[in-house]
Amino acid sequence: MKSKLFIFLFLCVISLHSKGQFYFYNDEFYDNAVTFEAGLSVGPMNSLTDVGGRKGKGTSGAKDLNMNSTTLFGSIYVSAIYRHSFGLRLEGTLGRVQSNDSLLAGVKNTAIGRYNRNLSFRSPIAEVALIAEFHPLDFINQFKPEPSSASLSPYLLAGVGFFHFNPQASLNGRWIDLQPLHTEGEGFAEYPDRLNYKLNQFNIPFGIGLAYEVSPKVKVRVEYINRKLSTDYLDDVHSTYIDPSLFSKYLSGTKLQQALILNNRGRPEALPSETTATPGSRRGNPKDNDSYFTLNFKVGIVFGRKRISSDNKFSRRQYSSPTRF
Repeated sequence: MKSKLFIFLFLCVISLHSKGQFYFYNDEFYDNAVTFEAGLSVGPMNSLTDVGGRKGKGTSGAKDLNMNSTTLFGSIYVSAIYRHSFGLRLEGTLGRVQSNDSLLAGVKNTAIGRYNRNLSFRSPIAEVALIAEFHPLDFINQFKPEPSSASLSPYLLAGVGFFHFNPQASLNGRWIDLQPLHTEGEGFAEYPDRLNYKLNQFNIPFGIGLAYEVSPKVKVRVEYINRKLSTDYLDDVHSTYIDPSLFSKYLSGTKLQQALILNNRGRPEALPSETTATPGSRRGNPKDNDSYFTLNFKVGIVFGRKRISSDNKFSRRQYSSPTRF
């Protein structure tokens, strides 16, 4: 009982101390243990999927990244940062990923199979993520005799996100949703291992960043954030072609016609030896899940710093050893 009372009193003292403790950010502003930030991001977005890529047979990772598939995204965020070292932010992102096999026209001699496959897609991305930050230089600076914040602060970040995607293909000038067409037999009894994929899923964002405080009220950042996905259907391409006669068993009308066309979009001029669009032949690579990533340029407004009154500036000049604790 005594130990519980001691812990309770100790926490109360720490709480009161942290709420009442200010230190000097500069000659004009106090700083708080916790500051807040709200801002905007813009930048390029790209993805690594089964569609498009670069020369050769296609590989996983940056080696198969085609910069011609780059689009722009935007986001808004709010964050809280404790002693310049640990941050937690909520961020909403809107963008689009896209690619097409026609990008391989210039290297079709080494990528003839993918070029003649002639698949393409686009997918809007809507994401909400909760991301933690760790600023190692600022963390180390807290233990110096006179703590300070780094003007340039590199940091690590990781978190959890929830995103919506919807792969589409162009047909006769219209963008057609691909998931309802079951282009690879998802949900068909003949393919019990191919379940219908969900358009709303979780992801794991992770990356690195660099922050710079322009002033006590303005901070700019640049970040690279990758997303680890648990799906390979960002582009609606995963494994093999199916028997097209099965589509009539599960679809009808317009959807049936769209599925028959968009399942196999091979180039008509391709030689038989250059195309493999037959039932059971490879349409995508099931060994690697898709991913998408962004390069974020952020501008944020910092809240929580109080301007020093003119009456207190003299005490600032006399203050020789500021402390953040």
